[in-house]
Amino acid sequence: MRENYLTALPVFNEVLSVEPVLDEVVRFSPHVLVIDDGSTDGTSEKLAGRDDILLVSHAVNRGYGAALATAFDYAIEHDYEYLITIDCDGQHEPQRIQQFVTACQNTGADIVSGSRYLKSFESDTPPPEQRRQINHAITQTLNEKLGLGLTDAFCGFKAYRVKSLRRLDLRESGYAMPLELWVQAACHKLAVVEVAVPLIYLDESRSFGGKLDDAEIRIAYYQDVLNRSFAALPEDCPNMVGDRVG
Repeated sequence: MRENYLTALPVFNEVLSVEPVLDEVVRFSPHVLVIDDGSTDGTSEKLAGRDDILLVSHAVNRGYGAALATAFDYAIEHDYEYLITIDCDGQHEPQRIQQFVTACQNTGADIVSGSRYLKSFESDTPPPEQRRQINHAITQTLNEKLGLGLTDAFCGFKAYRVKSLRRLDLRESGYAMPLELWVQAACHKLAVVEVAVPLIYLDESRSFGGKLDDAEIRIAYYQDVLNRSFAALPEDCPNMVGDRVG
């Protein structure tokens, strides 16, 4: 019987890191899906030369959220039990993939979310202070509004019980799609567990893209996504409908 989990990596213009990261991921996951989100820097050519991954390509860049949605759809359509998501920038450790799968299995969680702030590791590197502050503020807002008890709202290293993903209707294509996910997860009372992972920052100058590099614009974008996510909730979430942030 095949292993019942899939590891997915959203990729956009990661020509320098994509091969070394994938070389490690395929060691720890029997099925690896890469969503190439319209790369233009040579990443696509490197991916096309690999026969040890599954590949879905977006013709143009559609956004981080859209790439994750493609991974969710693929896992659902191909009847995987668990989906692991991991970033391709080298800031996550692929050897921890099985730990996330095991956490899903042993706790019964619908979502196992990595946290860089749950505990300290000797290998931790300090994050850019502005990013840490914004992460803390948004995480605190989510906890106050949703009662989630998170310590890291933005870590891309996660495991999902795929049958639970069927309950979500995610429409945000951009970087803040995980915020929409948290709102819907709370609405549907999905069980969430955090797993501590090291805090690794390899490139403090890494860009969010365009105007989102401006902290005030980024915070406003996050608040807008949260407000739209609350407004779009179904009527069976009466205590959350109409709630607003900021």
